[in-house]
Amino acid sequence: MRALARFPRAPTALLLGSLLLCTAASTEAQARRPVGRDAAMSLRFQELRFDPPQVQERTLESGVSVFLMEDHSLPLVTLYARFRGGYALLPRSSYAAATALPSLLRNGGTTAIPPDSVDYLMDFYALQMTFGGGGQSTFSSVNTLTKHLGPAVELWTDLLKNPRFDSLEVEVWRDRQLESTRRRPDNPGLLAVSEFNRIMFGDHPVGWEMNGEDLSPGRLGRDAVFQVYSRVFCPENMILGVVGDVQWSEVAPLLEEMVSGWTACSEPLLEPRVPELRKGRSVFLIPKELTQSTIVMAEPGGVSQGTDPDYFASRIGNAILGASGFSSRLLSQVRTEKGYAYSASSLWTTPSRYEGIVGAITQTKSESTIAATQLILEIMREMRETPPEQEEVDRIIAQIVNSFVFNFQDPSQIVSRQMFYLAQGLPEDWLRQYVKGIQRVDPEAVRSVFRRHVNPDEMIILIVGNPDNFDLPPDVLGKVQIWEVGGREGINESPHEERRSPR
Repeated sequence: MRALARFPRAPTALLLGSLLLCTAASTEAQARRPVGRDAAMSLRFQELRFDPPQVQERTLESGVSVFLMEDHSLPLVTLYARFRGGYALLPRSSYAAATALPSLLRNGGTTAIPPDSVDYLMDFYALQMTFGGGGQSTFSSVNTLTKHLGPAVELWTDLLKNPRFDSLEVEVWRDRQLESTRRRPDNPGLLAVSEFNRIMFGDHPVGWEMNGEDLSPGRLGRDAVFQVYSRVFCPENMILGVVGDVQWSEVAPLLEEMVSGWTACSEPLLEPRVPELRKGRSVFLIPKELTQSTIVMAEPGGVSQGTDPDYFASRIGNAILGASGFSSRLLSQVRTEKGYAYSASSLWTTPSRYEGIVGAITQTKSESTIAATQLILEIMREMRETPPEQEEVDRIIAQIVNSFVFNFQDPSQIVSRQMFYLAQGLPEDWLRQYVKGIQRVDPEAVRSVFRRHVNPDEMIILIVGNPDNFDLPPDVLGKVQIWEVGGREGINESPHEERRSPR
């Protein structure tokens, strides 16, 4: 204390004045500094450049294409097989067998190994296998430790090449599907979507719904599954992929052995079918004693996947309309402003070979069924008449571009995408073309694509709900037809002519 006493003391007023001046200067500097959203928007970064790793494309002696990407970061290898062919490229009589095929390949054993022994070997070697399929393709993969690559490929090949299709597993699959078919009307959301597909697509694979006739023993049995298998699982339809801790010199002999001696396709697949979409305003009702309604509406979308500017504009427009969550117009108005529904979303499908559909779906309480429907139609009209704000377009473009890198998170993603693009006939650099096309979209392009391809007055509408509790009679939307669930109306029952596609 005595040491401190030797220093002269400043007057108290002077000390307080200095403190106030410093505080004022600090406060003024903080006031000039942006905060919150302004601070985030003021950040500037160098332009990011990302060049995804290149995939090696090889060809086996049999002519099968193989996409290879080495990744020695972990002692793991993943192999992929994609086969052109699914229920959409087969007659309706094969629908159940083609749908069951992936599950039965995994669970049905091989000609030499029963199903329980397959499970034992997979556990013993710590293998992960997947089997799946869609309308036009079927696929499988196996992931293994590098040291178990030989046994893994041997077992995987045996499952793909020599399936047993155990009769017990076929019956188990049939029973599950029969139960699912019986329960389908109990879920209004799933019922509305599946029946709307029947209304819209008719006798086309998109409109098919599994029924008792599909699951009859005559259509679903070991022989029927083998017939489907022999048309899909053959080298002519195959693309392979390899990712992981392996070199081409190590894996090539295994793949050559895998493909060698594989029986050729028993019959060519059908050509992809172009649907005859229903057109013109129609209102369908499925009466059910429910407290809320499910509403699905759509019309032919007029756009397919490709490099046409309308395709890219439709992606932005669909996001603004209802596919971008809480920031979309449908959700902000139908939910936030009016409180009609918890969720509302739009859809604009764009298959690569034909036009898809454009529309919306929501669920609302019975007493606001018609009001919610009319509001959605009105929002679509606004999209036709007035271009969106530049900020809306920029926000969606930024979301797509900023998420671009997530398409390349790991080598497996890259290889599987390359296989998919080859199967779909898309260029190898499709993702780059997609991003460039998206970045060229402006508000006027969005308005134009809506004017050309979206007409609310032509929307086909399906309502699942209790009309006794609707806020207005449903015929204010148009002439109402009662739709029979699982019925024959609107479906062409004539046998489909098998137009073969070239091998």
